[in-house]
Amino acid sequence: MADHSVKALDGTVQSPEPTLSSSTPLPSRPISNATPSSKESVPPSGHALTGKQEHYLKRELLSQQVDFEITELASTTALQRFGAPFRSDYGEVAPIDSDLPILRFIFVHHVRNFPFLDQAREKEFWQDKLQVFLENFASKHISSSEDRLEESKRRKLAIKAKKLVELMMVSGIPTASGYEERIRFSELEVVDRGAQDQGLLVNAPEGHSINGWDINIAGVRTTSVKRTVRYHQHAEFILRVRHEGKPDFFVGRRYGDFVRLHRRLRTELPGKVLPPLPRKNKSSTTSTFLGVSGDDDVSSVSSVSTQNTSLTPDDGGSLRSFVGRSHRHLASVQLDRASPRVSGEYRREPVVLYRENQRVSLRAFLRTFLQNKQIAESAGMLEFLTRDPIRLNEEELEDIDRRKAMDEKRIEEQRRFYEIARQRAKELDVYMEKFRRDIVESNGLTMLFKEIREKETIADLSTEYQKFAEWLRIEVAATVYHLFLAEDNSPELFAQAKRIHSMIPYTALKQVIRFANPAMVMSGVLDLFLAQPFGTRSLAQRVFGMALNDGIRSFQKSIDALVAKIDDKVFCEKLKAFCDADEETKNTIRNEAVVDGVDLIVAILKSEHLPHELAPEQVEKAFNAYVAWNNAVENVDDEMKFGAQIFAYLKQLLKMYTRQRDKSQMLSVIEEPVTLHLFRDLFTIFYEPLIRVYKSANVYSSVTDFAAFADDMFRVLESAQRQDVSADPNQTVQAFIDLCARHQDNFYKFVHEVHVHDNGLFSQLMGWLEGILQFLRHGPGGGKLDMNALFQGAVDMSQIDKAKAIAEIDALVKWQEERKKWHQDKTRQKMAIEHSSSSSALAANDPGPTPPPGANTFRPSDFGLHEADVAELQQNGGFDSDSGSEEEEEECLDPIEGERRRRAKAQDRLRRSAGEPVKPHVVELKALREGFLAMLRMVLAD
Repeated sequence: MADHSVKALDGTVQSPEPTLSSSTPLPSRPISNATPSSKESVPPSGHALTGKQEHYLKRELLSQQVDFEITELASTTALQRFGAPFRSDYGEVAPIDSDLPILRFIFVHHVRNFPFLDQAREKEFWQDKLQVFLENFASKHISSSEDRLEESKRRKLAIKAKKLVELMMVSGIPTASGYEERIRFSELEVVDRGAQDQGLLVNAPEGHSINGWDINIAGVRTTSVKRTVRYHQHAEFILRVRHEGKPDFFVGRRYGDFVRLHRRLRTELPGKVLPPLPRKNKSSTTSTFLGVSGDDDVSSVSSVSTQNTSLTPDDGGSLRSFVGRSHRHLASVQLDRASPRVSGEYRREPVVLYRENQRVSLRAFLRTFLQNKQIAESAGMLEFLTRDPIRLNEEELEDIDRRKAMDEKRIEEQRRFYEIARQRAKELDVYMEKFRRDIVESNGLTMLFKEIREKETIADLSTEYQKFAEWLRIEVAATVYHLFLAEDNSPELFAQAKRIHSMIPYTALKQVIRFANPAMVMSGVLDLFLAQPFGTRSLAQRVFGMALNDGIRSFQKSIDALVAKIDDKVFCEKLKAFCDADEETKNTIRNEAVVDGVDLIVAILKSEHLPHELAPEQVEKAFNAYVAWNNAVENVDDEMKFGAQIFAYLKQLLKMYTRQRDKSQMLSVIEEPVTLHLFRDLFTIFYEPLIRVYKSANVYSSVTDFAAFADDMFRVLESAQRQDVSADPNQTVQAFIDLCARHQDNFYKFVHEVHVHDNGLFSQLMGWLEGILQFLRHGPGGGKLDMNALFQGAVDMSQIDKAKAIAEIDALVKWQEERKKWHQDKTRQKMAIEHSSSSSALAANDPGPTPPPGANTFRPSDFGLHEADVAELQQNGGFDSDSGSEEEEEECLDPIEGERRRRAKAQDRLRRSAGEPVKPHVVELKALREGFLAMLRMVLAD
């Protein structure tokens, strides 16, 4: 019978409902007011598993297979087991015989046929160059995370790759029954959406705690400092400081104090990359919003209101006016102020906020610093934020209140801008829905680019594509507003962008691009760097080799210093022998350390697998050092710390030996001739086709178009900065949308010309993307996984005990349910904490987070990814972007302090994961792996 089941956009497989006669009994289900669990559900007639059991059994077996294949990539024989196009010592490997069916399928369908790579020759490129290079690299056994006592970048990359491959396979390969079912929590989506965006809180004056510090540069005052003869006035920024629940206090800091803080942190944290300090900006901001009636006798100007700063009403500073204007740029209005006016006429006098732009830029700078925990806990930052508290007078408190009102009004203005932009985007929802459906349907991307290729202007496009262009205008307008006007650091970004724009010689650049031949230039440069005259090393090899040799020599200096401190030749030779040993010996010693429950250093020193046996007194010395090390790490005791130094030096020495060996191995890889040949081939494959498109499409003409757009954008931004807060936000939104509309035709012309002259490149790229989407929506061409047949067959052949296997599957389903609930509760707690901490910063009628307009236009289900699978991947940490900065910080620490931090982080992870359900141990289901692998090979063998 033909199988007419289809895979829906959400990733589930649906079969047409069978026609039931009146005599056909309906499957019975237990009657319960609560939703039945997997244990209580009854499998459909003729099936051994329920929909949930089927899905999570498939997920578990796929996860095991993906984990195995990703791990096997580190093997020197991995590519030989792929099959074509790689060679094998065992002859050609058929798809149904591959040990790595998942990675083989991804490579054949989504890597080898990628545009550019599809032209690579099988033997010359894949076998003689790429395979040789990768096998050579794998044979070097670059150090692992265990060796370096840290998560290496390769390990993090492997974890993310595993999660992404698992997501692709779980969503892409359907089951044969059509009853596959996932756990659903409808309220989970609401929680996730609520946690999407907290962007406006970043600029809030209060309630934004960062690593224990809640900082706001609340006001600006003037101070007088006597130099030689007379007094000089300076601006002093008033910082409101709140630290871990303690009462608020204020400190005063001049711009020079920020400069000194920056210098001190560079000294205190050598090697740390610090954000640049904002440029000094003496301009002031004015606003009629904060002004009072001109009939009032009391001036509302801040502590610098006595300065002779004359302003016109038209020049009233907006709350958007982050990029200030110098006093000399403000026009005089003495005549206007002196002019008579009708009695009873209401008029607001402009209020000067002294150095307002500098205040918000320094606040952004300070909060960026505090984002880094090491900087937030540094002695320099502590002294800067707490030294010499001050008491404020009434005039300074009024200035603080005035600037707080400015901050709150600024946030409200951002909300209004985004709300209007979002409302305008919402008006296009009908057209965007049709556009979305066109894109996610079969060949949707191909049809889009075909339209761009055939139509010369936007006006010639079909209606839904024109509406999509209109939606893009709103998106770009909101982005420009957010970058250059809405943030505290927008003044710096605006000034920097404008300076860079003024420095670029666009006309000369256009002529260079027009008449130069980049392909010939790059080819000549490549020949220069890769040539090997008379078989000697190439220039590229010499350059990279010199850099690596410098690193090796640097490590050797550290090694020599540590060897002298340890003062035990046998200890050092043991560690050196371990680093130079083969992988089998290393793994044996690592396993011994795990079994004995001791540090790897102890296992190395007492190992009989390495030369240089220890004398009894050396064994005692090593053991005492290890005990002292543990005590010194767990207890702050100077006496124990001194005794632990020898063990700390040994740990440092092992790391230095390991890294020195890594660099030596990398140097040998670079000096291999195949490395140069592979680099040249990759350049030919990727670079030359792009250069041909670049020349034929006359890309040089777009240089002046970009320059015109930048000029226009800066004019619009400066105009928006001059507007007062009373200006209609609709006009502001429209000004940015009109900016995009004026230049959209030039951008479309660029895309159109590139596409027309691409020699089919874009069409191939769209076809490649469509192939991935086709797999995610409909699965592989080899069929579906029959989990029921797999399970029932194993039961019939007595490979598994049915009751035990069902119990393990139910335990997996229950674990997934509890884990989802645990993550949901954690998300709610986090949102509650964030909401309570930010409540003072926002108005009581705060409508909540405001994601950008059009943020939810496309959903994962549109591309065949089930949203529940994506949520589970995120919960598992698949998209974590952990920075390596903390590991780099620990390199500069004392080894004992570094170990304390590592253990503290481990304890913190345990605390954060407290209560998280533990995955049940699976034993019986392992017997299904062989049969599942055979079925998976058949499904993926197309």
